[in-house]
Amino acid sequence: MEQIDVAVIGAGVSGLAAARAIAGRGLSTCVLERHARPGLDTSTHNSGVIHGGMYYPAGTLKARLCVEGRRLLYEFCADNQVPHRRCGKIIIANDAAETAILEDLLTLGRGNDVEGLEMVGADFIARREPQVHAVAALHSPETGIIDAESYVKMLLRAAEAADVIFLPASPLVGGEPLADGIALKTERETIHAQQVVNAAGLYADDVSRMLGGEAFTIFPCRGEYAELTPAKRAIVNHLVYPIPDPSGHGLGVHLVKTLAGAVWLGPTIKYQERKDDYEHDRLPVDAFLAPAQRILRGVELEDLRLSGSGIRAKLHGPTQSFADFFIARDRNNPAVVQAAGIDSPGLTSSLAIGKLVADIVADATGD
Repeated sequence: MEQIDVAVIGAGVSGLAAARAIAGRGLSTCVLERHARPGLDTSTHNSGVIHGGMYYPAGTLKARLCVEGRRLLYEFCADNQVPHRRCGKIIIANDAAETAILEDLLTLGRGNDVEGLEMVGADFIARREPQVHAVAALHSPETGIIDAESYVKMLLRAAEAADVIFLPASPLVGGEPLADGIALKTERETIHAQQVVNAAGLYADDVSRMLGGEAFTIFPCRGEYAELTPAKRAIVNHLVYPIPDPSGHGLGVHLVKTLAGAVWLGPTIKYQERKDDYEHDRLPVDAFLAPAQRILRGVELEDLRLSGSGIRAKLHGPTQSFADFFIARDRNNPAVVQAAGIDSPGLTSSLAIGKLVADIVADATGD
């Protein structure tokens, strides 16, 4: 039986960041990933936005780790040549009621220590995004975008440079509690880990059950995207968001100008049973027309085409509006550290999540 101080289940951005931070504490660390490559699920199926942090309730992990993680992420990208752009975004209002919602977001964001937030008027919007119609907006200059695939690759490289062992195509099939840890069983080997970090994303609830950890449910929530045709890409310059979805399940169908110049419109919200269903019963392209026209002038159906989709790993179902990240030592099995329910702003928060997980792991070792 192979022996390791800490095994991390899942090589998305949260798992890789945690492994890198744990190895930096001098602990032998491995990452088990069910796919042949890292980051193939939620980590690279998203808008690629580096969030400011103004949406999340004060005092929550999402609020704190988003702001801390954003600062760490910009530093990591600059140090490691990860393609990104601190382009800023506007959240727009079309009437007085929506403007009041933006004022509340401004207050919340400032309370969360988000830098540079300001209310702006129609003149500012016209200069920045001439085709956007709005009466006011909340400007977030610290928001940006990142090439998520490049970030995953560089994060894996940084983790391996810290002596993390990456075990691809190694899905966890079982776990047996031991007096001093857990015996992790894959299809090829058994690994004795003194501690295990559950960063399994969409499958974190299944992994927790295997490890004898706390019971919780991950709710798969699919988000779909359309995009502007190449001829229309020039009418959007940066990031443009509506007010958040009233259900509390998302930030609203928004516009993202990618690093490659494409303009994405999405994501939508659809709770579903399967955790791997990205394509069945996709929305027709005309479902995106009304959201596009609500933001942009001069968009017609022929200016849109379908794009990709992603699945969020949510800790709350469709009848609830918010659940925080679950990052803590497990109450049922103290050899397990949970890093579950990492939906948005998980990409932005990833390095801060890794640091927090490493702190929890180190508390048990005295390091």
